[in-house]
Amino acid sequence: MENTKQKLSRKQLITLGSMLFGLFFGAGNLIFPIHLGQISGGNWAPAAFGFLLSAICLPLLSILAISMTKSDSMYHLARPVGKGFALFFLICTHASLGLLISSPRTATVSFELGIIPFIAKKDQAIALLAYSAIFFAITYALSRNQSKMASYVGKLLNPLLLILLVIVFATAFIIKGDGAALGKIGAMNAGGANMVNGFLQGYNTMDALAGLGFGVTIVTALRFFGVTKTSERSKDVAKIGGIAMGVEAIIYILMIALGAISTTFTKTTENGGPAFSAIMNHYTGIIGTSILAAMAIIACLTTSIGLVTSFSQDLGKRFPKIGFSKFLIFTCIGGFGIANFGLDQIIAYSTPVLMLLYPLAIGLILMGIMHPIIGKQPIIYKATIWMTAIPAVLDAIHSLPPIFANLAFFKAINNFATAYIPWFSIGMDFVPFMAIGLIAGFIITKLSGRTIKAGESAPELD
Repeated sequence: MENTKQKLSRKQLITLGSMLFGLFFGAGNLIFPIHLGQISGGNWAPAAFGFLLSAICLPLLSILAISMTKSDSMYHLARPVGKGFALFFLICTHASLGLLISSPRTATVSFELGIIPFIAKKDQAIALLAYSAIFFAITYALSRNQSKMASYVGKLLNPLLLILLVIVFATAFIIKGDGAALGKIGAMNAGGANMVNGFLQGYNTMDALAGLGFGVTIVTALRFFGVTKTSERSKDVAKIGGIAMGVEAIIYILMIALGAISTTFTKTTENGGPAFSAIMNHYTGIIGTSILAAMAIIACLTTSIGLVTSFSQDLGKRFPKIGFSKFLIFTCIGGFGIANFGLDQIIAYSTPVLMLLYPLAIGLILMGIMHPIIGKQPIIYKATIWMTAIPAVLDAIHSLPPIFANLAFFKAINNFATAYIPWFSIGMDFVPFMAIGLIAGFIITKLSGRTIKAGESAPELD
């Protein structure tokens, strides 16, 4: 019989909101907003708006999509497209988050920001090996007991992270009063980024993809608090997401502004890591460097816990003979191995993967939010996703590293897409394709007479 507890207490909402904030705010969340601010200059405000759309709104909507569709995992969210696609999307997304990109990146970013400033260059390789081993050992230890996640992450690590961030922002904007420099930046530098560029930069946080996994983690945590009724769970998910993403939005805006201000005293870097170190050194010297080290390690550790846990939960359900515990061991060992290739290599090969997966994720999130209207009608899902897949593949090819992009075959595809595909040059070509697929799905469904009641699953998917 389903538990009928109506709602969480305020303390429980704050605890779970803090947990979700900690799961989201990690490696990319530290370096990419700073970098966006640097390259935006006087355009930092519109770039920040675009960044918030993809790094705040999409993750929140992804969690709501999981809850509204009553999905046990992103597999079930994608299931109306077909079993093959659902399994493909589940494995590719979780492999990117928990194994190939995001999880190893949490270790390498925290290493670069928190450890490298204190060691000699000749010792960096062996130091990364030792650090990443310890990092993933701690990740494994804190992820084993799922019922304790809210306590470990929400109550212990996040308050310290927030205190560190407050110190950084207070030093820059209140003690030093450098907020006034934003007006001067606008006058002397229009910046190299705009709202669309900010939106695409938000892909690098991988939070919309992570939200599809974290949605399951939040639902699991709610069950431990005694909330299992679907309608109340969706309301609580919205409240928890609002708390977490509201705090994160404020932090993003301040970090992007800080990145823009930093162009007055340091050079623009290829990523936000060196820039963040320069910012801390400018404002607080060695004290700032130490604060950054602690902030990076804590933020990245909390995110790593969420990534490996959601990966192991979802694949453990899909392959029960292997189970959660073995997948957890596998992903921690795999993340440790890949982390030792270094941050530069991880970032270089992550962009094509993100350009492929993000449009597909956006399509699934959109239809999940539309669940009260379209249910899980396969025709609509298939038309939308397969149309979206066309520009997603083209965008992935467009963003390949030079070693692949310079091959004649990929060059020809890229030239064709540039000439004939709308919005391809700005990376937003999936929008018209997605719209066409969604509209076509509605029309085909209407003409076929297979319309189902709003909010219900299609019979063949039950």
